[in-house]
Amino acid sequence: MAEELTEMTVQVITPNGVVYDHHGTFVLAHTTGGDMGILPHMISTIAGLEIDELKVRRPEDKNEQVDYIAVNGGIVEVNRNLVTIVADSAERERDIDVSRAERAKMRAEREIEEAKVAHKTDDVRRAEISLHRALNRLNVSKHQ
Repeated sequence: MAEELTEMTVQVITPNGVVYDHHGTFVLAHTTGGDMGILPHMISTIAGLEIDELKVRRPEDKNEQVDYIAVNGGIVEVNRNLVTIVADSAERERDIDVSRAERAKMRAEREIEEAKVAHKTDDVRRAEISLHRALNRLNVSKHQ
């Protein structure tokens, strides 16, 4: 009898190319419908992603390593032990430029205040999304 697969392939793809491509034993994704835990042999599914961290538990001998990826929305598709995340942008924790993310956070906070004073609700919403992305990157960078 064939041995059952206990891991799956996890890929994170952006318009700039593949950001992440490894085997994993568990993935935690934050979808628009709530948190989704993905294990090997999960039924095929597709879901929208929130701006949040993606957690991938990798099999490394007896010690399991966890990788974190800052994902800025997108979709997750699970199909035959292949988990594919397609996002506008994504960064692994080790690739995040913390000072750049801090500057983006400060810029977004300033833009929110300016847009509120000018009563520009669309600009407030855009700046809030920018702030959420910057905070997500800073949060994921702390896992290093």
